Amino acid sequence: MMQSFLPVLERVAEEIEGLAGRGRPADYIPALAAADPRSFGMAVAEVDGSVYGVGEWQRPFSTQSVTKVFTLALALAKEGDALWEHVGREPSGNPFNSLVQLEYEQGIPRNPFINAGALVVTDRLHRLTGDASGSLRDFLRAESGNDDLDFDRDVAASETEHGDRNAALAHFMASYGNIGTPVPTLLREYFRQCSIEASCADLAVATGFLARHGVRADGSRLLTRSQAKQINAVMLTCGTYDAAGDFAYRVGLPGKSGVGGAIIAVVPGRCTLCVWSPGLDERGNSVAGVVALDRFTTITGLSVF
Repeated sequence: MMQSFLPVLERVAEEIEGLAGRGRPADYIPALAAADPRSFGMAVAEVDGSVYGVGEWQRPFSTQSVTKVFTLALALAKEGDALWEHVGREPSGNPFNSLVQLEYEQGIPRNPFINAGALVVTDRLHRLTGDASGSLRDFLRAESGNDDLDFDRDVAASETEHGDRNAALAHFMASYGNIGTPVPTLLREYFRQCSIEASCADLAVATGFLARHGVRADGSRLLTRSQAKQINAVMLTCGTYDAAGDFAYRVGLPGKSGVGGAIIAVVPGRCTLCVWSPGLDERGNSVAGVVALDRFTTITGLSVF
């Protein structure tokens, strides 16, 4: 079983070799601008925790918005359905940092994976734990088995310095009473969250609780089956910014991307994947990463459909 997907990964890596290098790194965050778009790694973790990969699958990188899945899981586990009173579950159809919808929807973000929604979730988690980013880091360390997993201070500082749009989103939602943490504190926690460095191996293993229907690596239950289903559903419909429909069409799995170049994906009951390549398309998704996942599901026939 342990080697069952390795030939598939090797085939995928060979087929997309020419794609790594397409797209552009997230140059609006200076600390990410120097990433080499030719880099590529991909890992698969079975539900029993076995993990293997190809390319630079053990090289740490900036996780960015991929972390939104884990903060959502932690907040939902603690708060339950009351969380959904503060953030929606619908695709936005707008860029991930858009202010447009918030005004006519009275400060309630469309979903937890656009920046406004992620700020709300981080706010909820921080109020529940007193340390949102630390809770996230501890969870990722425990699930991945990597105690060295940590924040990248340079990336966090770079995002803070260029975080005016996120500050505007947070202040706007606070004006509607949908943010309770002082905005400077919330932004610090959010930027720390996004700065976490991890590898494809780390993230594939850490995402395993969603393939195990809410059960953590140690066998304890984080989420109910229904809550795990909810997160997978929102990942499928909202996880790749305003390209979620195309991602569902091509890949057919719940997924979440980040502008660091990573995408995680879930095959419920079977395995989890993480692919990383920093060259992004115009919507902020890894060019090679989307193609790699498309090829993986086409070759294996694995899909939620």
